[in-house]
Amino acid sequence: MTQPAPHPARLRLDAALGGLSVTFRGMTAHPDEHNCECHWGSAQELAQLKVADKELDPDLLQRTWRAPDWSDHPSVLRRILPQFARTLVGGRIEPFFGMDDVGRSFARGHWQQWPDEQAAAVWEFLQAWWSHTLTDPAPAVPAHELLALNVEASGTLGPWLAHWESLTGAPADQHLAEAADHWERDLLGDELPWGAWENENEEEKCAELTAWLVGHAQARLAAHGASDELLHRIRLLGLTGPRRWEDPHWPGYRY
Repeated sequence: MTQPAPHPARLRLDAALGGLSVTFRGMTAHPDEHNCECHWGSAQELAQLKVADKELDPDLLQRTWRAPDWSDHPSVLRRILPQFARTLVGGRIEPFFGMDDVGRSFARGHWQQWPDEQAAAVWEFLQAWWSHTLTDPAPAVPAHELLALNVEASGTLGPWLAHWESLTGAPADQHLAEAADHWERDLLGDELPWGAWENENEEEKCAELTAWLVGHAQARLAAHGASDELLHRIRLLGLTGPRRWEDPHWPGYRY
């Protein structure tokens, strides 16, 4: 039986993963890099980061991306990035709190300041993964979690929402319904649904996401068949002060 052709978004993601492997081949951590043996790992494990292209075991990879105290985080991130990206796409990374933690690991690497070819490879990976996720009915990482990662990694929200808005079809709509259901409690309390890095622009991001849901997602979700309860909660996001919590459809949340 002939297998269906891969979706173009999947092909783009595969190409982006291949691009990371080519671009960051031969990268190592700085020769003088160190970390605490008690809290991070052994000298033998640290030595693996100074050997190019050696696959790390899952636990070592996990500890490496999560550590916030590398003296040269960009070099460490470049060293692990091809394997890290494949593991992320496969849904095999487990952050303590949320995927925004992963985004902050990217941000600590200051990847947007890397040489043009390297920065472009990272940007294409994040964009390709986002496009694939929005068109996949059952992505390994839910869209709302990947959005948090991408926002924290890139420092911007607008481009990711704009791409979501440009896509039509059942997968993108279903992901939007799931995301709105996940976000609405925090947003009704005027809080971003994930932790911003060092609280940078948290209020602005919260306001931007709220405005997008009210201005775009409400009508789209109504057409998708979202529940009246969810639609009312998105409507409430467009109200402020007593008008919001005195509305008969206020869910009774306490903050």
